[in-house]
Amino acid sequence: MPSPFTVLARSSECQARTGRLVTLRGTIETPVFMPVGTQATVKAVTPEDLKSLGAQIILGNTYHLYIRPGHELIRELGGLHRFMHWDRPILTDSGGFQIFSLNELAKITEEGAAFRSHLDGAKLFLSPEDAIHVQEALGSDIMMTLDTCIPFPATRDEAARATALTNRWARRCRTAQSPTGQLLFGIVQGGMNEDLRLEALEELKDIGFDGYALGGLSVGEPKEMMLDILACCAPRLPEERSRYLMGVGTPEDLVEGVRHGVDMFDCVMPTRNARNGMLFTSQGKLVIKNACFQRDAGPLDPLCTCSVCKNFSRAYLRHLFQSHEILASQLNSIHNLHYYCNLMAQMREAIRQDRFLAFRDEFYRLRNGQKPM
Repeated sequence: MPSPFTVLARSSECQARTGRLVTLRGTIETPVFMPVGTQATVKAVTPEDLKSLGAQIILGNTYHLYIRPGHELIRELGGLHRFMHWDRPILTDSGGFQIFSLNELAKITEEGAAFRSHLDGAKLFLSPEDAIHVQEALGSDIMMTLDTCIPFPATRDEAARATALTNRWARRCRTAQSPTGQLLFGIVQGGMNEDLRLEALEELKDIGFDGYALGGLSVGEPKEMMLDILACCAPRLPEERSRYLMGVGTPEDLVEGVRHGVDMFDCVMPTRNARNGMLFTSQGKLVIKNACFQRDAGPLDPLCTCSVCKNFSRAYLRHLFQSHEILASQLNSIHNLHYYCNLMAQMREAIRQDRFLAFRDEFYRLRNGQKPM
């Protein structure tokens, strides 16, 4: 099966690499961060904002769009891209994590996931085949297989059973896929057990996917444990396929993920934290409500080139946040998303110049003297 992904440059010092992923609606330069647009919108920003920030691809969610407004309605209205006025690539998460998070509202069986809508309690069911058919109706460029997430902590037997089920579902997803040109990524589960994850990966490679994701991380485990799993598994994902670390994370997580050979990331953190007044800067986190910024005429980040840092002071942004103005969420989100997209662009350039570890050292030096992980 020909790969839609090509490695363009590699670090001589670590696993970091740049690449090019070809999709139906455009080519993506990696490593890349995908802003999360769960319900067909990245909260508080417009598609035009996203393009100006350098977003190459965004993420939507099968579970939420399946429940509201419904995949058939979106298909009827021309597909997800037309529906949300976004003509660049979209990846849709299959909904496995959202179903997992419903706890007592969901029941996982061999056939699929039976659950109740978090909106009105209606009984719903999603099989692996359904997950593919919904994503095909949405028309996303990259689809994900339906997986069953593993909580932390979990016993080895619990992790083994859930991982085996995820891989059986993955095979059913591949079989159900239609020749639409959409890419399909498999998800490596296994909990915090390195051997289970490597066994699961071998099974998924036998099935054959267009890309491979590490799921079930950042679910409450210690950071050191997540990094150990990442270091073990990421470099063993197929070299000729895109490698995606799902739902992660902080700027430090992105830098360490790239160091270990990850190509794709997503996380709600930039926009969620923005709405709560927490901004990412080259010097570390900044909480805009703090009283010390009441008369601060400086920009959020003196090293940032985004429109917010060019035009608005910390004092004004604090005023907006304290006044509960909608503009606070918009400007804070624009800044945080710019920070994330720019961080990825800087890492791509550092890899091309074969100076990634020097970039990493400088990244931690700027962030208040943090030591590399």
